[in-house]
Amino acid sequence: MLQVIFFSIIPFLWWVIFWRKEATFFKRLGFKRPVIQNKARYLIIFAATIILLSIPSLFIIPLFVDQSVLATTQFYGQGALMLAPALIYAFLQTGLSEEILFRGFLTKRLIRKFGFMVGNGLQGLLFGLMHGVLFVSSAGMLGAIIIILITGMAGWLMGWINEKESDGSIISSWLLHGIVNVLASFFAMFAII
Repeated sequence: MLQVIFFSIIPFLWWVIFWRKEATFFKRLGFKRPVIQNKARYLIIFAATIILLSIPSLFIIPLFVDQSVLATTQFYGQGALMLAPALIYAFLQTGLSEEILFRGFLTKRLIRKFGFMVGNGLQGLLFGLMHGVLFVSSAGMLGAIIIILITGMAGWLMGWINEKESDGSIISSWLLHGIVNVLASFFAMFAII
């Protein structure tokens, strides 16, 4: 919960200063029921995005990053005993906190200022850079660049599904983020990779 609070500080202060009279904090971030126009298309895009985000994180990133520094290492080889901690890690610690800051706050601000393509691209780049910087010492420059590209693409896709398929709701990206992190945790829990 500390990470959720930490990642919410800047969005909350921004809301207090600029938007308090316009909408509630949670509504401003996009905590609302997604409005989905074409449910079949949405489900196909949602499932394809999970696959598209999981493959690089499960099979490419481990080629460049020492497995011992990955967050999922805490679950390695411990099987089903780690299911509850993995769900908390995936959906609250990383999923919720990063979605609040990146898709709930940054994406919406950047899109408003620069339009969808540039704004969503910038938040995806910032999302990628945050992850790449964390691994530059253990993955080297090439590994960090690959992580930036993969997580940047993930950030862009999650911003796109929120803004273009979910009427600005961050629930879609929160679920995507959590599911992809649960899959990575599952692979670690059962020592599949």
